[in-house]
Amino acid sequence: MRLPLPSPSIKPNAMPMTADSKPETQTLVAECAGNDIQVFVEGDVLFDAMLSDFATAQRRVWLESYIFADDAVGREFMKVLSDCSRRGLDVRVRVDAVGSHFGFSGGSAHSLKAAGVKFIWCHPWQWRKPWLFHRRNHRKLAVVDDRVAYLGGFNITALNSRRISGEARWRDTHFRLCGPVVDDARRAYESFGRGDLKWRCGDDQDGIQLLTNHGHACRFRLRCHLKDRFKSARKRVWLTTPYFVPDSGTQRDLCRAAVDGVDVRVLVPGKSDVPFVQWAARAAYSSLLASGIRIFEYQPRVLHAKTLIVDDDWSTVGTANFDYRSLFINYELNLAAECHALNTALATLFENDLNESLEVRQQPWSRRPLSARMAEFIGWSARHWL
Repeated sequence: MRLPLPSPSIKPNAMPMTADSKPETQTLVAECAGNDIQVFVEGDVLFDAMLSDFATAQRRVWLESYIFADDAVGREFMKVLSDCSRRGLDVRVRVDAVGSHFGFSGGSAHSLKAAGVKFIWCHPWQWRKPWLFHRRNHRKLAVVDDRVAYLGGFNITALNSRRISGEARWRDTHFRLCGPVVDDARRAYESFGRGDLKWRCGDDQDGIQLLTNHGHACRFRLRCHLKDRFKSARKRVWLTTPYFVPDSGTQRDLCRAAVDGVDVRVLVPGKSDVPFVQWAARAAYSSLLASGIRIFEYQPRVLHAKTLIVDDDWSTVGTANFDYRSLFINYELNLAAECHALNTALATLFENDLNESLEVRQQPWSRRPLSARMAEFIGWSARHWL
């Protein structure tokens, strides 16, 4: 029997912003170490920018996405990608076999291949290597020539489009990158394609680098990087994640930072597309709240953004969720930067999202009903597989 999703004990954080105060066409731009970083929070604006860059490409268009749906948005991408290939460009598309299994048909894949696109299903089921099916390519990356790259949380689907899905479209965050870091994005795409799954870029460019979640020096590279940042935090740790199921060590790091006086805030969805994950997340609320961590649940729609801000200068945005799968199993790609301008831009977005969120309070939360506790137990028991 499916247990009811428990309602949190919450208190409004602030009055929600009006549509006029946060126009859907707005994007933020930051300059970091010779790179221009444009921040997108609306799918339609992002997709228009991507398709425009694809259409004007001269050499290559490389794309990978966990979800590539052959809906109205996906079909527009397929058309532009096919046109690029017919113009003689090197067009490559890498799509996860599980993430896109129900949304992208074999006929669509055949159509791209017929246009000359180098299309690859990532990690399809193999009887000889069944363990690979559990490890998914969760990365979202696009590289256009040697001048532009895109990286972040947006998948290619109408779920992200206000034109199609209306006010119910998902809330996400994505980057458009111009500058030296584009070369690292190109090498990140190439290395994954040739099986170098623990690739790392060279020396960081004055504090900006691409991070995979697997490495040689540290087996779980992204987690090690985050652990160091939590330990060094002095002012704030502001985390936005759609799936919040941290391992016990990461929970201790966050709690320790809060006990030491760091302003630790966690923003998660109030409306989740995966109820089991929300149950697992809420199982950790009590210990986090007791340590002084503030937890907020975003109300208007599904929150899918993955951002982290530490103090005033460091931040990261990418594909990694704050759960077991992203930190230990799947393949992910994040951009991390020591950049005050980017940190400030992301902090502004974080504060805007808090204005549309409800805060979980410790005292009411401790009195939640037994049905809620049972749901949390079920979710937490399955946390390694969610």
